[in-house]
Amino acid sequence: MAYALVHHFPGGTKEQYEASIAAVHPSRQSLPKGQTFHAAGPTADGWTILAVFDSKQSWEHFRDGILMPKMKAGIKGGFAAMPQETTFEVHNLQK
Repeated sequence: MAYALVHHFPGGTKEQYEASIAAVHPSRQSLPKGQTFHAAGPTADGWTILAVFDSKQSWEHFRDGILMPKMKAGIKGGFAAMPQETTFEVHNLQK
């Protein structure tokens, strides 16, 4: 079952996003293994990212093996704090 997450970074900026995504995604033309969708943009009070993975296990593998180690080590110019996170199992995914 597909698994989605919303990460909101209060006060986050496009520049922080660009630095962070460059550190955790393989390239601008491809997504990490298991990720099927990625969207990001500014909100009234920061920056929000929406990602969909093919399963909760794929998300956990990316989170534990790539995202968290990079964020804990610090990404130069990236987001300084952990995001507010909302996750859910996807009931309906249309492409």
